[in-house]
Amino acid sequence: MAMASLRREGRRFAAPLISSQPITAIRSSLIAEEQAPLGIRSISTQVVRNRMKSVKNIQKITKAMKMVAASKLRAIQTRAENSRGLWQPFTALLGDAPSVDAKKNVIVTISSDKGLCGGINSTSVKISKAIHKLTAGPEKETKYVILGEKAKAQLIRDSKKDIELSITELQKNPLNYTQVSVLADDILKNVEYDALRIVFNKFHSVVSFLPTMSTILSPEVVEREAESGGKLGDLDSYEIEGGETKGEILQNLAEFQFSCVLFNAVLENACSEQGARMSAMDSSSRNAGEMLDRLTLTYNRTRQASITTELIEIISGASALEG
Repeated sequence: MAMASLRREGRRFAAPLISSQPITAIRSSLIAEEQAPLGIRSISTQVVRNRMKSVKNIQKITKAMKMVAASKLRAIQTRAENSRGLWQPFTALLGDAPSVDAKKNVIVTISSDKGLCGGINSTSVKISKAIHKLTAGPEKETKYVILGEKAKAQLIRDSKKDIELSITELQKNPLNYTQVSVLADDILKNVEYDALRIVFNKFHSVVSFLPTMSTILSPEVVEREAESGGKLGDLDSYEIEGGETKGEILQNLAEFQFSCVLFNAVLENACSEQGARMSAMDSSSRNAGEMLDRLTLTYNRTRQASITTELIEIISGASALEG
């Protein structure tokens, strides 16, 4: 019995030796299956499946962020459009003279506290640096007042000594005029200025915003420009009533103008931030969809190649046994 079984086994193993299949190919496939861990053939498809799952999750997050940004934009846009009526009378009265020469310049840079909103923060920082370079001089002083974490993170790298004041988490609570007026009062108490230059992004549409600079002059500079007959020379044509002097009235006007312009600038920049975030999240969702299509195609090709390889191995083994 033992000899018969050995003969039968010898016949069984002798068959592949005279088959047409290469011995090295069969041996390598057997060694690979013995040394490889369980499920080695499905590793490539498993990796692609995990990648597809992560891309789907990212796409869900970006779509949700786009919807949140759209809801916030609708809430802020109406208030921003209504706030434009606050600063327009001051522009008609005192004008907006960005080219006025001033010794003490304060650049108020408005940015967001959060990212994922395109390049609006980088744009504000670039314009602020350009204004700083233009207003710098041997007898001039230019300082920064920063509203927002993103502008602070960029300006603190190479302009740390010029930062006079930094305020973050401004949009943690819904913005109102009382909150911004207190903020404006704190800024005026902590800085000395001849010209305040507010840099922000003015909202035009969801896909369009315009970098803007508004200039608020100190009462002394306003009087100097009015007396010299410059761009503010029409101020003397107005009649002043009441017991207050012209200097006191100009001081009150300058403070009120700064709070109104700052309120509008913060709302405009918030609208631009949400619009840019909507556009960025929409682009991210479309990119995730395109990547998902490519990964699906790769997964199908990999799966088909794996099935084809298994079929070839089965047929080759069956042919070897039959031969």
